[in-house]
Amino acid sequence: MRFLQRYTEYNHWANELLLLLIAKEIKDELLDKTIVSSFTSLRKTVYHLWDAEFIWLKRLKGESLDEWPSKKFTGSFSEAKEKILLNDKAFIEFVNNLNMERLSESFTYKNVEGKTFTSQVWESIHHCMNHSTYHRGQIVTIFRQLGVTNIPSTDFIVYCRK
Repeated sequence: MRFLQRYTEYNHWANELLLLLIAKEIKDELLDKTIVSSFTSLRKTVYHLWDAEFIWLKRLKGESLDEWPSKKFTGSFSEAKEKILLNDKAFIEFVNNLNMERLSESFTYKNVEGKTFTSQVWESIHHCMNHSTYHRGQIVTIFRQLGVTNIPSTDFIVYCRK
């Protein structure tokens, strides 16, 4: 259980590190510059990370969404950054309030296409945090394509050393 607590705390730390770098190094017009990656821009990659973390937390709390949360978002990137970090904190709080029994329980949810799945709580939390790590790696690659060279490490071990 402590691992998942640390992993959600790490996730928040790593997201915040990269979001602060975006605020410092990336001009607004570069947020939507076309990039060759899983998603076609830095903004779309960051919003996907946000969508996934938000939707998994909702699922874990018993609510299945049928639409990606950022789809209707019209605010600024700065506002999105704040929403991402607030959701990270909510994820930490959720995990900190779980007990071992609940972590091992299965829960049923629907994906955005409406297909039903059943997973264990701990597996889903781990998946979500690991998924975000994967996309943070893509964000680092996008930074390089946009000319950002002073990129901090977001490795878990670096977080553990702080």
